[in-house]
Amino acid sequence: MDLVDLIQEKRFVGQEFLAWLWYKSEERGGSVEVPGRGDVQVVFEKHMLLEYGEGEANEKVICRGLQTELKEARAGLGLAKKPEQARVRLAWGEYEFSVTLTAATFEFRNIRLPKTAGADEDDGRAESLEGRILERIALIEHLTRLVDDLFRMFINIRASTLWNEELLKIRAWINAGVQAA
Repeated sequence: MDLVDLIQEKRFVGQEFLAWLWYKSEERGGSVEVPGRGDVQVVFEKHMLLEYGEGEANEKVICRGLQTELKEARAGLGLAKKPEQARVRLAWGEYEFSVTLTAATFEFRNIRLPKTAGADEDDGRAESLEGRILERIALIEHLTRLVDDLFRMFINIRASTLWNEELLKIRAWINAGVQAA
């Protein structure tokens, strides 16, 4: 099996993760309790790409809205459309990130990192440029660890007997969104 076929076959995991994360973010008003980390603010905002169908019959729909007011996207989940891409704001401690997550490849796009103390200073020295680059790398590492922790939490539930109960809650959340739209 080549890489493209493998990605196509396993993309449902990323799609389920995005749907689950959206549900979890709204379950406690934007706060998700992550084991070993505590509360993480997770807000789906502005943009979501939904996918429906397979192969030649594959359709994509872009939904836009403010904050969690993605009513069209939520209604789309009720019509068996799957989230393929979502703009998410994540906050933990002193850090706040915005990132577009792609389900099939777990790609991070349009990353917005927190402002840093030396972000506005540019004295032209190589040392300060190197410091800013290293600081940005560290912030990207914080973001990837944060998403990894959320994904680990999802996989632990998804691979356990808790998934059936969680799936019932997600379906009820989707149905409530369909009725509200």
